[in-house]
Amino acid sequence: MKKGILLINLGSPDSTKVKDVRKYLDEFLMDERVIDIPRWKRYLLIKGIILNTRPKKSAKAYKKIWWKEGSPLVVISERFSKKVAEKLHIPVALGMRYGSMTIKNGIQELHDQGVEEILLVPLYPHYAMSSYETVVEKAKEINRDSFPSIKMDVLPVFYNNVDYIKVMSANLKRHLEGFDYDHILFSYHGIPERHILKSDTTKSHCKIDDNCCDTGSKAHRTCYRHQCFETTKAMVNNLGLKEGTYSNSFQSRLLKDPWLKPYTDFELVKFPKQGIKKLAVITPAFIADCLETLEEIAMEGKKEFLEAGGESYKHIPCINDNDDWVDVMVKWIEDWHKEKTVII
Repeated sequence: MKKGILLINLGSPDSTKVKDVRKYLDEFLMDERVIDIPRWKRYLLIKGIILNTRPKKSAKAYKKIWWKEGSPLVVISERFSKKVAEKLHIPVALGMRYGSMTIKNGIQELHDQGVEEILLVPLYPHYAMSSYETVVEKAKEINRDSFPSIKMDVLPVFYNNVDYIKVMSANLKRHLEGFDYDHILFSYHGIPERHILKSDTTKSHCKIDDNCCDTGSKAHRTCYRHQCFETTKAMVNNLGLKEGTYSNSFQSRLLKDPWLKPYTDFELVKFPKQGIKKLAVITPAFIADCLETLEEIAMEGKKEFLEAGGESYKHIPCINDNDDWVDVMVKWIEDWHKEKTVII
């Protein structure tokens, strides 16, 4: 049975034009796993309010980070996909959850090469209904409806995988060379608190307090908050960071609902008042640099921190298409290819 790999990331508008950004945001925000309210309410909110105001603002933000080759997220993902393909002897395709580079096109590309079994690789280290889950469920739906003869396996989340942690730690250490920091902020993409509760398979464990993420439970298999904290702990242990020199936060919140705390933008303003003047910020929820890392953290975050009294600020790039990250992905794929199961 011929095997192939489908790498999946978030996606991007086709350009920085307002119409393209609006089209992208429409698909993204109408996803029931992103804004999980009744469809009629979601429709009124997105179509009636957000899409009349946000696309113009988002288009300006995209223009600030757009590369000559196109969207950084797409370009980096293409580079990564190409490097992985060059080291393997099986077909590799790339798709996006939203936008014109669709999951269906990716599966079709593999189907046209005679692939009968696919390893789906969501490029998200942590489980969240608005990222990993929506990719997997959309791919399964397309697989079932359009390619029923193709068998599909899914790479599990890898937030605490030893090889992945080593790559993340090496990337952080490399970019900290020559930077005299007071503090490292691990800024993860935020999600609404209700998503944590909805993803709790026990329906009782998650309290979103100081204890539940440290108390063993099968709920942790799908708990984004727990998995983020575990990534930080693993990297801290790998690098030997001292207690008090690092912390966690969550960025990119939307609407007025309670989201995971503490909020990154609030922390950036508070730090200088607490004596933290030299800050490094890493974004472990993202595999490839994108709007949320390049504009929100590297540009706006730096501005907020310095205006609040900070002295120096360092944004740590994502692992992107780093060769050691490529090697880790190739290893995982080869293990799957040999064993017919994912071994990470």
